[in-house]
Amino acid sequence: MQKNDRVNFGSKIGAILAAAGSAVGLGNIWRFPYETGNHGGAAFILVYLACILILGLPIMIAEFTVGRRAKASTGKAYSILAPGTQWKWLGFLGVLAGLLILGYYSVVAGWTLEYTLTAVTNGFEGKGPDYFVEAFQSFSQDPIRPVVWLLVFLLLTHYIVVKGVKDGIEKSSKIFMPVLFILIVVLAVCSISLPGASKGLEFLLKPDFSKVNADVFLGAMGQAFFSLSLGMGCLSTYASYFGSDTQMGKTALSVGVIDTMVAILAGLIIFPAAFSVGIQPDAGPSLIFITLPNVFQQAFGGVPFLAMIFSLMFYVLLALAALTSTISLHEVVTAYLNEQFGISRGRAAVWVTGFCVVTGVLSSLSLGVWDDKFFGLGFFDLLDFVTAKLMLPLSGLLVSLFVGWYLKRSLSYEELTNYGLQKAPYFPIYMFILRYLAPIAIVLIFVNELGWLS
Repeated sequence: MQKNDRVNFGSKIGAILAAAGSAVGLGNIWRFPYETGNHGGAAFILVYLACILILGLPIMIAEFTVGRRAKASTGKAYSILAPGTQWKWLGFLGVLAGLLILGYYSVVAGWTLEYTLTAVTNGFEGKGPDYFVEAFQSFSQDPIRPVVWLLVFLLLTHYIVVKGVKDGIEKSSKIFMPVLFILIVVLAVCSISLPGASKGLEFLLKPDFSKVNADVFLGAMGQAFFSLSLGMGCLSTYASYFGSDTQMGKTALSVGVIDTMVAILAGLIIFPAAFSVGIQPDAGPSLIFITLPNVFQQAFGGVPFLAMIFSLMFYVLLALAALTSTISLHEVVTAYLNEQFGISRGRAAVWVTGFCVVTGVLSSLSLGVWDDKFFGLGFFDLLDFVTAKLMLPLSGLLVSLFVGWYLKRSLSYEELTNYGLQKAPYFPIYMFILRYLAPIAIVLIFVNELGWLS
């Protein structure tokens, strides 16, 4: 069942940073602050942390188990662990989700490069709120510029993936993740030092439990799954490169801590700065491409150089977060094509990049000149709906059922304890969560995302 010649990450820290890079993405920065603000601030964070610990980490370990045990990419792992069964389609689901997400995600990733260039040239200086709305609408609907940046981002991702697991993914993670942390810490310190920032800190850190209700729990569970990149196949594929001495429980905990720290630090950047100028953070692209440029200009308008530096660091941070995610999504599909069809990594990567160029261009055009609708949605929004609200929850549900019910209990124990070399007193609780608690929670997230509970 296991292959001994499969390449592994060169170090434990490399494995942790690569897996953390897969989890850390734009969702930590644009979705978490909004969810926090929309659900009562600090109380939401505490519920979110509980969801990470109780639900997120067990499912992450389950994905790790599948990848390392099979020593194969997500697309092939289930065929190896459950030969001759229909579970093979779960692996294919993860591959397809990763491929589709990469196509439209790269569009938004490309936007970060446009805004980085604007920050470098000090193009935000002296601009008011109306300018940022008009500028973003004009840029995102343009048929040329977003496509150019999309191509740049995909080619950079392609180059890193082609370099391989050690020389590409691991080496880039060891550079990008420390830089990302330095940037986010510096930005957070600058933000909380602004006049009036204390209101934002109080909102973020002082819990108001009167606001905790069912919506808060459902929102926190959904954010936990989204933030950790569960169900995309990335974690299983990366786990297939784990060495036999990698402690999966500690690795999952490390990834969860890093991911949560990035999300909370993003809140420390956004809320103090926004509250200092009296602006309420909103959701999605409008937060990071309309609201925040305006916030930075108002907060640091008295010192234009600081406003320029703050904006530049923020968009470089966004670009790095996006890049670590696109690398992992690309690797899921590239590894599958390489293993399943025996084609070289380079050729497999070309096929993946080519497909994503097509879907990315169509996604970008659907925000502007191409206004055709599919089931009432533009192409970009359709891909987002199908993947985020249908495929990912379904994949997460099936992973928990596969490891919880189908896979031999002894096999899961062997992987979690490195064949008895490590202690895992929490194993019975872990199995209980996978069998019962996680499936129920995922179903609730699923129906809530579809609006069936409202």
